Amino acid sequence: MQFPVRRKKLVGSSQNDLYDHCLQFYGQPPLENISLTEFETFAVERLKLLKTVENLGVSCAKNSETYSKKLEAEISGLNFPHKAELGEQKAQGGISEYEKRRKDHISHFILRLAYCQTEDLRRWFIQQEMDLFRYRFNYLLSKHKTDFLHKNNLKYETVSAEDKKNLQDKLIASSYGFSGTKVVEHDVYRVPFQDALDLVRTRKVYLLAGNAYIPHYEIVTIVLNDFRTRLSKALAMTARSLPAIQSDERLQPLLSHLSHAYVGQDYSIQKNIGKISLEQIDALSGKSFPLCMRHLHKALRENHHLRHGGRMQYGLFLKGIGLSLEQALQFWRSEFVKGKVDADKFDKAYAYSVRHMFGKEGKRTDYTPYSCMKVILSNPPSQGDYHGCPFRHSDPELLKQKLQNYKVSPSGINQILELVKGMHYQLACQKYFELTHNVEDAGFSLNHPNQYFTESQKLLSGGRDIKKEVDVSQKSQENPANVTRPSQANSKQAHEEMGDLDSFFQDE
Repeated sequence: MQFPVRRKKLVGSSQNDLYDHCLQFYGQPPLENISLTEFETFAVERLKLLKTVENLGVSCAKNSETYSKKLEAEISGLNFPHKAELGEQKAQGGISEYEKRRKDHISHFILRLAYCQTEDLRRWFIQQEMDLFRYRFNYLLSKHKTDFLHKNNLKYETVSAEDKKNLQDKLIASSYGFSGTKVVEHDVYRVPFQDALDLVRTRKVYLLAGNAYIPHYEIVTIVLNDFRTRLSKALAMTARSLPAIQSDERLQPLLSHLSHAYVGQDYSIQKNIGKISLEQIDALSGKSFPLCMRHLHKALRENHHLRHGGRMQYGLFLKGIGLSLEQALQFWRSEFVKGKVDADKFDKAYAYSVRHMFGKEGKRTDYTPYSCMKVILSNPPSQGDYHGCPFRHSDPELLKQKLQNYKVSPSGINQILELVKGMHYQLACQKYFELTHNVEDAGFSLNHPNQYFTESQKLLSGGRDIKKEVDVSQKSQENPANVTRPSQANSKQAHEEMGDLDSFFQDE
């Protein structure tokens, strides 16, 4: 992607001047040339980071040790800046702190383009960026916090030791959890009271001569409010520029894909094929299928038919867990002939579509099982349909009844419904996994129905490699080359291919 200023000019400038702090408000857009490959890589890796922030924000307390450890590991693993100074050291793997800060800067602006398109996307992006910003700001040393405030024209003074001593009793009385020791050891900021109205309203700070005296642990509230205001305005401005961006045929497919991208493992790997038998499917559906696939399997067994949306979602899932083409044809034929479809009609109307799904007809494309985001964001099921995400598309009362039928405890159902109410559908499914497998922590972030199956089998086998598809999953996780990334060409091709596949699955 090209920006107005040439890369040579940028590289020639002082790195210290360009990214002189590990944290920023992202006030100035990047002014350099980057390749589409770098554009794509930066976007996907920041999206992975924000997805982790979202998952941890629901599953852990935001100030807990578990939250901090997991988020720190993700930030470090994806090579984003954390708390090191620019000139301190080279990062592991030969990536300098400057390169980390450059990546942080550029990737933020790329996702702005993808997430400014609707109100829901903007709300999600702002929330995750705020949580990430809060974590990084809280980790800064006192001098770095002060430097950040001054560099961003937030002229909040730190109160001198002498003034703190004089005001100690009043500071302790007005600020919850502020002891004499903390007053001495930690910073207190002097802020114009109009910049701290939320804290003044809740009576958390001491007021004197038009200034609010803010304890160190509350200053992040003011900075976050400023960050949210700036980012919200910036996203609105970016949205107005979208027509120009969308006219660029290189970027439009990529940006459209990013807003609901799946950034995990590719479950279309052919090595999985033929690893389970048809006799296992009923048992597996009860213990290792996610709720969406369990729902589809039950509907198929009861009605001996699924409409095209259900066949696509369930058929690709079964392919991903290890059903071979021959098994798939036998499975669908045996079930459909129990209903209103005879063998001849199945061979004429449905067999081709099954072979097409396995890449044996048409474009001979190896189609990928649906990710959670695709299931959630696809067309909602209408009457007579069984596809979709039960946590997203089911009425809460019907979902509650379904969970009761599957022996989920009342307290567990309440936890799931709370997550659904907050629109955390994947986390609701992850909670369903934990409740049905009797584990406190699933130990993974759920992004794909086939991931649910693989993790379930791994857990039920006690970590032993009973099923070979688990081996493939582990190898894929160890090899980054197997992680799917939404390139411009691939996302456009995938859209065309799925459209083509849809036509073969239409009912007569």
